[in-house]
Amino acid sequence: MNEVDGLVSRILEREKRAIARGLTWVERDSEDGKALVRALFPLAGKAHIVGITGAPGVGKSTLVNSLTLELRRRGARVGILAVDPSSPFSGGAILGDRIRMQESVMDDGVFMRSLASRGHLGGLSRATFGAVTLMDAAGFDVILIETVGAGQSEVEIMQLAHSTMVVLAPGLGDDIQAIKAGILEIGQIFVVNKADRDGADHTARAIRGMLTLGMQHLDWFPPIVKTVAEHGEGLGELIGSLEKHREYLSQSGELALIRDGQTAHVIQLAMEDWVDREFRRVKAGAGWDALRQQVASGARDAAEVALEMLRSLTEGDNNGS
Repeated sequence: MNEVDGLVSRILEREKRAIARGLTWVERDSEDGKALVRALFPLAGKAHIVGITGAPGVGKSTLVNSLTLELRRRGARVGILAVDPSSPFSGGAILGDRIRMQESVMDDGVFMRSLASRGHLGGLSRATFGAVTLMDAAGFDVILIETVGAGQSEVEIMQLAHSTMVVLAPGLGDDIQAIKAGILEIGQIFVVNKADRDGADHTARAIRGMLTLGMQHLDWFPPIVKTVAEHGEGLGELIGSLEKHREYLSQSGELALIRDGQTAHVIQLAMEDWVDREFRRVKAGAGWDALRQQVASGARDAAEVALEMLRSLTEGDNNGS
């Protein structure tokens, strides 16, 4: 048994040290990490993947902590992936807000990992897909993904999560933010957190008004849930909305479509890995300098050379087989 197969077995046995090691492999984008994700992907597909997005300051981390505690009280095993902006010095995740999650992560039925965005746009980390696959295969019932909090750029969460919660708060101009198309389109559930503050009802009405104008044709009309995460208020209603959305996805067939999209993503990643590996091999070869100079001098077009290289690589593979 090789090292990857051994780690797969330990992850399936829900060994926390193995899960942590596997996530490190995935985040480093190592060859072992890629092989690990490919091995685990067919074994995943059971967890409810929940994206949690919204502007900074709306209380996403506090909401994740309180939601996790409530899910654990109901017997669910919870995985948390918190995507943080990267440190400009070390490139690692900045963990300031994770202090708010200390209460939940002490539970043996909870595993939390911060992922550095490393400049990747879309509110996620490049490693998020592999990390979700690993946690799903490890038997977590619910996987919560908290995005960076970058506003409209966070639409990438739609490609990964089954249910996406957009968190807003009164007094931060979120009723204006909600008018922006990117925010409206990604949310299956809207959460007005810090609802004990003045203006919570106004924020909820503004969101409802925009949803009524833009989503009348949809079978699923996003609910608006008011919470006070710091005190655990509204969490029962929120979990109920998540369960209803999961049921809707299953009955409508959209859950299978999401899985199909994830499968296509795995194939795309494998193809990108192959092209990258072969390109590095070509660059190390004797003919690379001549090709590069031909393009630099204008004698040949870059796209033409790239297509020729790709054909040569695929023909070489076919001849080799």
